[in-house]
Amino acid sequence: MKHTLLAAMALLLSIEAGAVSLIKESEAKLPAAAEMKTRAITRGPGVRVISPDPAATIKSPFTLKVAFEPRGGAKIVPDSVRMTYLRTPSVDLIDRVKPGLSEQGIDLANAEVPPGEHQIQLSLEDSEGRKTSTVIKLSVVK
Repeated sequence: MKHTLLAAMALLLSIEAGAVSLIKESEAKLPAAAEMKTRAITRGPGVRVISPDPAATIKSPFTLKVAFEPRGGAKIVPDSVRMTYLRTPSVDLIDRVKPGLSEQGIDLANAEVPPGEHQIQLSLEDSEGRKTSTVIKLSVVK
């Protein structure tokens, strides 16, 4: 019993320390979806990409860190968060980021993404029912 518990804990630690395949190579080969437009003015929660720098070209793996900014005393509803890779057909990424998802945002170390241009739509809602949707653009090189 003791060995089984120790082995399970070691496996869990190695998974947490390892890279997470945010976007798979086969998904990156799907046709790109039409570019999404987002509104600039909203009463919904703010979304701020901390890492990687949205204006920079990045290498994989990288740290994906996104801060959720609730407004007016509302709280973010973590179950409302949706993360979709904008391809045809679209790819749901939420299960891949759940280990790093909280009411404060997303903190995912070692996110792996194939080289190329990628658009990820991030949507969430606060406790007042106000919604926000934004597109995160990643430019990844080898």
